[in-house]
Amino acid sequence: MANTTSAKKAARKALRRTAINKSRHSAMKSKVRLVEEAIVGGNIEAARAALKAAEPALVRTAQKGVIHKKTASRKVSRLAARVKAMAAPAHA
Repeated sequence: MANTTSAKKAARKALRRTAINKSRHSAMKSKVRLVEEAIVGGNIEAARAALKAAEPALVRTAQKGVIHKKTASRKVSRLAARVKAMAAPAHA
């Protein structure tokens, strides 16, 4: 347990930051899940709309330090590639 005043304050701040970061992470995951569900469902318009909402959420989450910048970039890239592949005609 924290003994000094500054350590007690740091512990309080850590609890607040953890709650905020969990909320941001959860919201980001929800937006990514919507894209993935639209891809699986085969709805290209819904997938594009969901990707348009998920991309800024991923970037913002990275800017806030909840996830790494390259992790966000990789997720956006992979989702965009999957949505783009939906539009391409399937090869026989």
